[in-house]
Amino acid sequence: MESTHFNALQSKHAGLERRIAEERSRPMPNEVLLMELKRRKLKIKEELTQPH
Repeated sequence: MESTHFNALQSKHAGLERRIAEERSRPMPNEVLLMELKRRKLKIKEELTQPH
């Protein structure tokens, strides 16, 4: 995997982590949104851990 693509995926993963944390900190988190964010984060993580 090329370095710029890998870095872009890491950045997206970190951004999703921040959005998940922000949503969880709300008084009434949107569970549907949290599920979607987690699904997207997992998909990126799977791509990051695939062999080159």
